[in-house]
Amino acid sequence: MTIEELRIRIDALDRQIVELISERARAAQTIGHLKAATSLPVYEPTREKIIYANVRAANKGPLPDIELTHIYERIIDVMRALQRNELASERNAQAASAEAGTQGHAAGAPEPQRQRPVAGDPGPAPETGEKQ
Repeated sequence: MTIEELRIRIDALDRQIVELISERARAAQTIGHLKAATSLPVYEPTREKIIYANVRAANKGPLPDIELTHIYERIIDVMRALQRNELASERNAQAASAEAGTQGHAAGAPEPQRQRPVAGDPGPAPETGEKQ
């Protein structure tokens, strides 16, 4: 095979890897939802050890086990962050829903009028900082 043919093969493999990582991320998101519903922690070191053992058992080379484990450590870090973001989003949605429920208007009370934007007014300043 030529270098160009090998590069075409690598590009195809990269697309497959991206799809598999995305599929894994969707599964991790679903697990995040289930963890939220059952109050389980995102970080489960015992489960991660099992994953690393499974990866090493499936490894047929040419990457050494330690290198493949390093790759999976990063994958798991990203998936854990994804789960934390999912949990935070769910908590924020629940808090907003609860807040909206407690701020209902009294029966017959008029709705507050919304202000119309003034020409040249950029509106509210955008939020800054990281999401937690």
